[in-house]
Amino acid sequence: MLPKNWTKAAGMFEYIVGRLDAYPHEGIGEFHLHSVDPLDEPLLRKIAEQARSRDIYIHVHSGKDPVDLLFSLEPHLKIIWAQAGMVEPAETVEEMMATYELLWTDTSYREWDILAPDGTIDPAWRRVIERFPDRFMVGSDTWVNEQWDNYAELIAVNRKWLSQFPRPIAEMIAFKNAERLFDRKVETQLIGNR
Repeated sequence: MLPKNWTKAAGMFEYIVGRLDAYPHEGIGEFHLHSVDPLDEPLLRKIAEQARSRDIYIHVHSGKDPVDLLFSLEPHLKIIWAQAGMVEPAETVEEMMATYELLWTDTSYREWDILAPDGTIDPAWRRVIERFPDRFMVGSDTWVNEQWDNYAELIAVNRKWLSQFPRPIAEMIAFKNAERLFDRKVETQLIGNR
């Protein structure tokens, strides 16, 4: 029987290193880390050391505590926080961004948190996004076919909330931050496509 948590799987570190050695990577993840288990610390420390030594990102899907743990293990780690903490309030995201200068985040699954029910930007989200516009990136999280089926609607919602920011901020979040982080240019013909 396989373990319920990837951190408990035998040979996980060797698997990750093998993949990093065999293929070009910009990061490790997205991996889910829903709780902080002290027994996971040795593995997470080795993963953090690999990311740091290879100068690549860790893309972690978690709440606040696992991100704090990863930075405590390797303070110079570069982390992309998936889905802006998923359920963390904007105030927590702002606190984390202020605490860790090497923390970026994607906005996948947060579209309806950022966009208030009245169609405006939620004030707490506006504050954190305007404070750290160079560290947010739009995400679509197309991890299941349903997300691809709804892709046009998903992008339309992202465009709706992005359009309420000044163009320089909207462009940073939409694509320029990703271009800078991954040293690639987004080609016009790719924008808005699968």
